Amino acid sequence: MDILQTYGFTLIVVAALVGFLMAWGIGANDVANAMGTSVGSKALTIKQAILIAMVFEFAGAYLAGGEVTSTIRKGILDSSYFIESPELLVYGMISALLAAGIWLGFASYLGWPVSTTHSIVGALVGFAAVGVSSDAVAWSAVGGIVGSWVITPAISGFIAFLIFQSAQKLIFDTDKPFDNAKRYVPFYMGLAGFVMSLVTIKKGLKHVGLHIEPADGYYIAIAIAILVGLIGKYAISRVHYDAKADKRTHFANVEKIFAILMIVTACCMAFAHGSNDVANAIGPLAAVVSIINSDGEISSKAGLVWWILPLGGLGIVAGLALFGHRVIATIGNGITHLTPSRGFAAELAAACTVVLASGTGLPISTTQTLVGAVLGVGMARGIAAINLGVVRNIVVSWVVTLPAGAGLSILFFFVLKGIFAP
Repeated sequence: MDILQTYGFTLIVVAALVGFLMAWGIGANDVANAMGTSVGSKALTIKQAILIAMVFEFAGAYLAGGEVTSTIRKGILDSSYFIESPELLVYGMISALLAAGIWLGFASYLGWPVSTTHSIVGALVGFAAVGVSSDAVAWSAVGGIVGSWVITPAISGFIAFLIFQSAQKLIFDTDKPFDNAKRYVPFYMGLAGFVMSLVTIKKGLKHVGLHIEPADGYYIAIAIAILVGLIGKYAISRVHYDAKADKRTHFANVEKIFAILMIVTACCMAFAHGSNDVANAIGPLAAVVSIINSDGEISSKAGLVWWILPLGGLGIVAGLALFGHRVIATIGNGITHLTPSRGFAAELAAACTVVLASGTGLPISTTQTLVGAVLGVGMARGIAAINLGVVRNIVVSWVVTLPAGAGLSILFFFVLKGIFAP
């Protein structure tokens, strides 16, 4: 306890720095979830994508990132093991942030889309199991996360496959693709409006103080879906085209419609992602500040000091601006060739999977969700359409993420313990 009183300010400053590093890693790596398909399909340029993501990621992180956050994310650790020695939890949280931040920076440099959630979870498990007690870790929760490596990409890939195949059958494989686009695209727009509304309500607005009941959330989403569909139908009806033009021109016009739709879905995903994943950086940081300010008392929830959310939001934006293009290139161009309609199918499938997961409590990684969706779109065109070498590297990076985070955090935990121990 004396350690927290003596070095409290120093530990908070160190925690803020490594929290910023972790947020930087989230921006550098996870932003591909929102923008990779938009850039790969040429709906947006890389500069446009980064500018849009900077605005919506920061807005999501700052406006809806939470007044209160769980001090130990995802129920991974048992806080009762730290009551006698709260300084160990402080060292552990700082170590976990530093470990996860370094791993995310390394993965982003190589263009690997890895899970920020799994990075911080691996780091938390590492320091707790080795530095405190293996009983301090809720291993069942960790098992659920490992299981999600297979389940999440499979679900999103299957949904993306269905969406892409439906567009292919209803629009692209017909004699009059643009006429059929005018007929069916408003329904895709309505579906996108419904799913994106649910994602924003469930993942983006739950911390703003808007307590929307689940049933009300669905009613709001249905109303938005109908409105979006009607607006889309009106907008498309005003698009004039030459009926005598060749099929290639018709295809190009249809893809332009999907490109506009993709920009809207990308903005929604960026907002929801910023609001949700900023907690991976500010949760442990809030825990450190809370423990030190309350003289070692550990609570299940920690109120956020005013500067924590802006720090997380700025970190995400900085990482995105400096390193985001590397992972965007992997998602957008590395796995399979994307067009706006294919990218839209992948993005909508990823959003559907996020909604399903939040409704069922399935622990998911937004990165793995989107990679699975892009794979699903590629599989719809045959295995030859997929770059298996890139997929292999991605899968290896997923498997390595948990142990890499764990190993680094164990190292940093014992270093910090050695520095601050009396």
